[in-house]
Amino acid sequence: MAFKEEQDVAEAEKEVAQVTAEAVDGSGAAALESADDIDLADRMQAGREQIISEVRKLIIGQEEVIEQMLLSLFVGGNSLLLGVPGLAKTLLIHTVAEVLDLKFSRIQFTPDLMPSDITGTDIIQEDPKTGRRSMVFAPGPIFANILLADEINRTPPKTQSALLEAMQEHRVTVQGTTYVLEEPFYVFATQNPIELEGTYPLPEAQLDRFMFKIIMDHLAEDEELEVVRTTTGIQDPKFKHAVTGPDLIAFQRLVRKVPVPDAVLRYAVNLVRTTRPSPNGDSPDFINKWVAYGASVRAAQYLILGGKARALTKGRYNVSFDDVRALAHPVLRHRILTNFHAESEGVTTGELVDKLLEAVPVPSSGL
Repeated sequence: MAFKEEQDVAEAEKEVAQVTAEAVDGSGAAALESADDIDLADRMQAGREQIISEVRKLIIGQEEVIEQMLLSLFVGGNSLLLGVPGLAKTLLIHTVAEVLDLKFSRIQFTPDLMPSDITGTDIIQEDPKTGRRSMVFAPGPIFANILLADEINRTPPKTQSALLEAMQEHRVTVQGTTYVLEEPFYVFATQNPIELEGTYPLPEAQLDRFMFKIIMDHLAEDEELEVVRTTTGIQDPKFKHAVTGPDLIAFQRLVRKVPVPDAVLRYAVNLVRTTRPSPNGDSPDFINKWVAYGASVRAAQYLILGGKARALTKGRYNVSFDDVRALAHPVLRHRILTNFHAESEGVTTGELVDKLLEAVPVPSSGL
């Protein structure tokens, strides 16, 4: 590797490390040392199993989808769910909110939806005793713990952008006044891939703020049979709230304490950097041929943060190469923008991520 490229990688590693190593001291010692942290890690692993057990009372199959949703919850990220109608996208998100006993809100995005319909607005309110009028803020549906942005691409960019500040900073600004959202706060958005009329593609800046792009596909035949059998009868499940909002906040802090070996950090950065076309030919041929724009450093941040959460849910206290590779598809598939050549040849971002994982080798030392 050329000296300049090594410098670039080192700078990118430093930027990622600012997010992923908040609880690691200057010597790089692991922060998961106290008995309280170990106990919390055990609770997180057990809580994951309990959440899945409760969700299974209504949701059949979709193991990978549920796994990625839970990682998003444990990290504190937002996720975009893509799937055709009838796959229980809305039901899954609502069920997770019920299991966690969190305030749930759903917004059905339509072409005539306005930003104030999401964030809320100031209204004139009259005091019945004095007759005096004053401006009072009426909170919108975004003031919830889990917000379902249903068919988010059916509303114009002006309204889509009303979510940007909330997704990134967990607050909204209305008429110059900033209102902080209650923690924990998550946005789960859905999209229908087969309907293109009357839709507005999400801006790249907003796509980049979603930790995962989760693909929901049709179930296997046996699972689909079980869905039909159970949903055509009487359903009245009672959920146990094994994990609550304060637990999730504690889990999010714990995740950031998990140490990351320098080799894994470098591997995540190299994966992301390799997605970017290079005019001097440093990138693989398939990247230069089919990719218009590669992933930002936020992709590497989410690869590491997601890897930390995955490690804890597997009972481990450090991140491995397998953790990063396992999350490459949901983290990168919406951050790699293909060009005309890829579209004309039918090359998908999923295929590009597969090639990327082959092109960037795992260090032989292993972990």
